Order: sequence, then structure tokens, then C-alpha cells
Amino acid sequence: MTILGIDIGGTGIKGAPVNVETGELEAERFRLPTPQPARPNAVADVVEQIAAHFKYQGPAGVTFPAIVKKGVIHSASNVDQSWLQVDASQLFHHHLRGQVTVVNDADAAGMAEMRFGSGRGRQGVVIMLTFGTGIGSAIFCDGVLLPNSEFGHLQLRGKDAERRCSERVREAKSMSFKKWARIVSEYLESLERLFSPELFIIGGGISRKADKFLPYLTAKTDVLIQPAKMQNEAGIIGAACLAKIPA
Repeated sequence: MTILGIDIGGTGIKGAPVNVETGELEAERFRLPTPQPARPNAVADVVEQIAAHFKYQGPAGVTFPAIVKKGVIHSASNVDQSWLQVDASQLFHHHLRGQVTVVNDADAAGMAEMRFGSGRGRQGVVIMLTFGTGIGSAIFCDGVLLPNSEFGHLQLRGKDAERRCSERVREAKSMSFKKWARIVSEYLESLERLFSPELFIIGGGISRKADKFLPYLTAKTDVLIQPAKMQNEAGIIGAACLAKIPA
């Protein structure tokens, strides 16, 4: 079955039709810049343009970088404050004229990795972390998602972890990958103490550079640390997989 997946990010909004049985994109992904300021109607207009590019009608999954409950946006740490309490599912429904499921962006990326990527077939606790403007997270137990985990806001040396070791912070401070990996390792160890995971999956755009930092990442026990396989397509694929299909 083919479902449109759309991934909303701070600088770009991208989408593609996805075969949800195989996790493969059925057309080359299409990307447009995120409008600035990224207010609800402006973003919804871009989402509509992406659907129109594929001449797509039907159910769709859309990611959003915030806490999402039943399609309503409940946080705005890294997005415009005008999104708070917006029913995004209804907003996008009016623009796409089909049923739209809105999910947290890291949850969508994690779902793609669990079904088709580094987490496929993994039991126990698996934690996916996406490093970008902030730090997104998704946690699974025996393949079941616990949504909206927001581990990027856990404290690390008195600040939110995403203010210590997001990709944006690494770039802003011109940190070497080796130095950045030491801070990320400290963060992983704190998560390890809390959740005893079997596997960490490191995602986000930085996963394309895994060879530069993965050798320096460490954990206290024998927990595995692997890069995401789906890379920048993970959000699109996961959004499509999490979309609710009309009866």
C-alpha cells in the first residue's frame, strides 16, 4: 500500500509516497524550504504543495518536531509559539483533503528504523536519538513505541542535553567530532542508567557522517550503538507507516 509521508523540519519540508510494506520510496523525495516564520497556515501551504507535486490523494502521515497528542501540538521548544494547541491533523486535512495523522518527528524516524533499519527484529528497549537543531528521541520496548519521550530535555551538566550536544551546538562551537562524541557518550550513559537499553540508534542528518564519530562513542555496559540506516528518509517513511488508514 502506498501512503504519502511528509517530514517537517526547521529548514526544509520534504515528502514522498511510501510503500509501507517495504519501506521504499515510490518516487524521488520532493523538498521545499520551511517558510520563515514557520506559522501554521504557511507550513500547511507547503505541505499542500508537496502533495500536489505527487498528484496524491488519500491518507497521509506528517511529522512535527514537538509533542503531539491526538494530532494536537503541545510543545514549541524549537518551533513557532503559534503552533501551541493547534489541531495539526485538522489543519493539514483541510489542505490535503484526506485523513492526516500527525506524529512526533523522532517517533516517526524511530518507527522507520524499527521496521526497516537498524532496529529491525530487536527486542527489549531500543532508544533512537536524532541529532539536529535539537535532540529528538523515540523509545521502544519489544517493538512497541512509547510516544513523545523528549529525552533531549534531560539535564546534562545543568542544561538540557540538546543545549550541550545537538548537531547545531557542535557546529556553532566548531567542535571536533571526537570532542562532540565525548559529550554525547556522557549523555548516552545517563540514558543507559535510566532505561538499560539493548541498543542506541543515532539518527538525524549527522548519521551520514557516522564514520567520523561512531568510533568515539562509548557506553558503560555492552549496549550496542549503531547509526540509523534510513538517514534523511526515516521521517518520511515512519510518518507513512504511522498513518491511520480510513476504515
